[in-house]
Amino acid sequence: MCETCGCGKPDELKIDGEIVYSEDVMSTNEINNVANKKRGSEIDHENHRHEHDGHTHSHQHEHSHDEHWHSHEHEGQAHSHPHEHEHEHDHPQKKVIDLNVDILSENNRLAERNRGYFEGRQVLCLNLVSSPGSGKTSILEKTIRELIPSSRIFVIEGDQQTSRDAERIEKSGAPAIQINTGSGCHLDAKMIQLALKKMGVTAGSVLFIENVGNLVCPAMFDLGEQKRVVVISVTEGDDKPLKYPYMFQTSHLCIINKTDLLPYVDFNVETAMNNARHLNPKLEFILMSARTGEGMQEWLDWVKGMQGSMV
Repeated sequence: MCETCGCGKPDELKIDGEIVYSEDVMSTNEINNVANKKRGSEIDHENHRHEHDGHTHSHQHEHSHDEHWHSHEHEGQAHSHPHEHEHEHDHPQKKVIDLNVDILSENNRLAERNRGYFEGRQVLCLNLVSSPGSGKTSILEKTIRELIPSSRIFVIEGDQQTSRDAERIEKSGAPAIQINTGSGCHLDAKMIQLALKKMGVTAGSVLFIENVGNLVCPAMFDLGEQKRVVVISVTEGDDKPLKYPYMFQTSHLCIINKTDLLPYVDFNVETAMNNARHLNPKLEFILMSARTGEGMQEWLDWVKGMQGSMV
């Protein structure tokens, strides 16, 4: 299991149907090796030996550190006695935090490389995140059809299995590359870097990354995008921002989709927006129905505005 977010095996990664092996991504074993190296530098607290004032003794103690029994020799006589003393130890929780920092630091380093690639070619990269079934792919299909006359569009699709979304995107007119993460629950910067090597993204274009459907783990991983767009639907509940705060804290735009269903569901738009604004006062909102087209022009204008800022 991934020590950072709890997802599955990176060695199941496929890009455009081709298996990417462990030398190309940090495998589960490599992640565990990082953890083991950190643990190897720690003292075994269960049973160890010390030398004090010319004599040696061993002691064993419980994790509470309240009472310890020592056995040692003084002037040829062996005896044991309990004593109380305090120890300071690094606990497993701290080790996990340190490991997370190491793994995320490597991801962030690669994300900055991706960002430099995009900025150098004036490519607008948008990372679309959501829970499953929010309507990201439907929004992308309509977006591509509207933007293609004026912009070159590329799409990187992230799913655990199948290439169905990439096939839908290509039917809409944009080249797409599929990343299958296996049991992984998010895309990371290395995956994007590998996909870019297979996809000739042209200068001045727009690159949409449709992340794996998940509001937890993708929030932790910078891909090098200029903007992060979180999509929620009115069928999910207006408390979504409170349940998944970090995703809304790190996003720039929130699309509230499937507004055509508002008369039939218990969803309060203002409540959802207020919950999200409480976490991120700078978050922008667009109300949309990918089915009816409501809010689509506002979204297209937002994308074009972001693209214009790249010049």
